Amino acid sequence: MTVILSAAEARVLGALMEKEATTPEYYPLSLNALVNACNQKNNREPVMQVGEDEVRTALNHLRDQGLAGAVHDSRVTKYEHHVQEVFNLSRGESAVLCVLLLRGAQTPGELRGRTERMHRFEELDDVLSVLDKLARFEPSLAKALPRQPGSREIRYAHLLSGEPEATQMQPAPGHRSVEFAAEGSDRERIERLEAEVASLREVVEALKAQLAVTQER
Repeated sequence: MTVILSAAEARVLGALMEKEATTPEYYPLSLNALVNACNQKNNREPVMQVGEDEVRTALNHLRDQGLAGAVHDSRVTKYEHHVQEVFNLSRGESAVLCVLLLRGAQTPGELRGRTERMHRFEELDDVLSVLDKLARFEPSLAKALPRQPGSREIRYAHLLSGEPEATQMQPAPGHRSVEFAAEGSDRERIERLEAEVASLREVVEALKAQLAVTQER
């Protein structure tokens, strides 16, 4: 199955995957909660500002490709992803793909730190193994990008939006490799704290969305 997602579709799909793993008590998501998840400022690169109409259009295209759908078992229509049914991913594979969808190309070290809320990888080799499996899907779901001059790390990108654009080939301005920074135990503790703060922010956003739905009723 060949999938080519727009930037909005990739963000919607990644947000659905993330919320299922990190705040399952609020999943599936209402349209309002999904818009908030797409537009949140933490754990998103780049930060986007999409409206309800754009999210609806993205959901329709994802539905046509079997990747998402509506749930009609409540007074408010909610939405869920079908990535597991389409690709039969393991939890680790799903976590890595989700973070690539939400944050763009990254090194294995960055992926290890940023997937911790969804799946804990004990070793960096475990992340590399998952990336290799995603690359061996037919068609491939991820690939290694060419190593940049002066860089010691290889970055990986998802392929659900086709071949990465040239802008993804270059590290973001001010980019610092997590693989290098995480060598010390202090950095690892900081990564865990950042993940915990991000998780708490997501709970707050989910509570706001739930409150908004209640007020709409």
